[in-house]
Amino acid sequence: MGDNDHQKPTAISRRRLIQTGGALTAGAALSGALGFPALAADKPFRIGYVSPHTGPLAAFGEPDNFVLAGVREAFKNGIKVGGRSVAVEILVRDSQSNPNRASDVAADLILKDGIDLMLVSSTPETTNPVSDQCEVNQVPCVSTVSPWQSWFFGRGGKPSVGFDYTYHFFWGLEDVIAVYTGMWAQVPTNKVVAALFPNDGDGNAWGDKKIGFPPVLDKEGFKLIDPGRYQDLTDNFSAQIGAFKQANAEIITGVVIPPDWTTFWTQALQQGFKPKIATVGKALLFPVAVEALGNKAQNLSSEVWWTPEHPFKSSLTGQSAHALADAYTAATKKQWTQPIGFAHALFEVAADVVKRSHGPGDRAATLSALKATNLATIVGPLAWTGTGALKNVAKTPLVGGQWRLGGPFKYQLVITFNDTAPEIPRGGKMEAIA
Repeated sequence: MGDNDHQKPTAISRRRLIQTGGALTAGAALSGALGFPALAADKPFRIGYVSPHTGPLAAFGEPDNFVLAGVREAFKNGIKVGGRSVAVEILVRDSQSNPNRASDVAADLILKDGIDLMLVSSTPETTNPVSDQCEVNQVPCVSTVSPWQSWFFGRGGKPSVGFDYTYHFFWGLEDVIAVYTGMWAQVPTNKVVAALFPNDGDGNAWGDKKIGFPPVLDKEGFKLIDPGRYQDLTDNFSAQIGAFKQANAEIITGVVIPPDWTTFWTQALQQGFKPKIATVGKALLFPVAVEALGNKAQNLSSEVWWTPEHPFKSSLTGQSAHALADAYTAATKKQWTQPIGFAHALFEVAADVVKRSHGPGDRAATLSALKATNLATIVGPLAWTGTGALKNVAKTPLVGGQWRLGGPFKYQLVITFNDTAPEIPRGGKMEAIA
């Protein structure tokens, strides 16, 4: 993946959007002139799903095959729409962790495959270009696993206007900052915070001086050491490490892709930088990424969006969060991972929308059903009623946790802060990195 993939994905997407939008408009006009019916009883309801299965963000898509197997089983007899059973077809595409690729496969799903509804997950590098394609081509879209500011403002959204076709559920920067500072308050430090913010959608949002970490940390008495944006897949962090050591930073934070954190943390320890707390988004979400650090991951911490202990159940299968996580481990022999819940929830929303739609071919009715969603899911209640952060955003709960050695797998994720969502049980207190 080249640097340009992260530097100017918006400009590239817009150029493609103009082209694909024109193609769709012409196609719609032609079908109307030929008198094609809006609905076809024998057609399946087509759902597109885009997420990263390969590339540096592949850990986000790791549970997709498991989730899709369960969803396809649930959909095998179709979904009841207005008294008739409608077949559902799911078309899966790999973004390859690349915004340009994400935009291209989304355009193909819309223009070539004629999907009725788009689902997309995992970081702005996938959610944003796919959502942009759907917005310009007037296709209902549900996205998740990107802080809502990275998704909304990263696409040039205006709160007074919002978007017409694209809807999102996840937490926001206000939530992750509250979780991080709540965890940090449990360990005595000098409140000097080192920041690793890359030059990508999340890094630019988290480091933004208006909506990101800087103004809140300053208000709460923290000193943020931000040496500037770096490019994803950097292989030498010596400059950042030197700046952090000089400032005597005792906390480090950031939003780092897994391979970059492995590089950084290995180099930091080699160069004598070992803070008391390391709380990092993205990289420390996944067991596979933590295990790659060997014994060097003890007491590393992160935000936690979903666990087996979340007190919610699936509207699609009736499974509790614990039952879904156990089923994943039984099927894959792997430890549960946070994206399981949100990938499953996307299809819960899809099933609910299909039930309340007019079936395939009527995107306007599908959009109306999407906007009216009010659903209890395995990640919590979801509704786009205008009472949340924005009309296009439904917020989900967030807590914080630390990785600890021991248990049935090499590391266990222990919830250490839940003031932001008391319904999710806490399993321990924060400990300093030894």
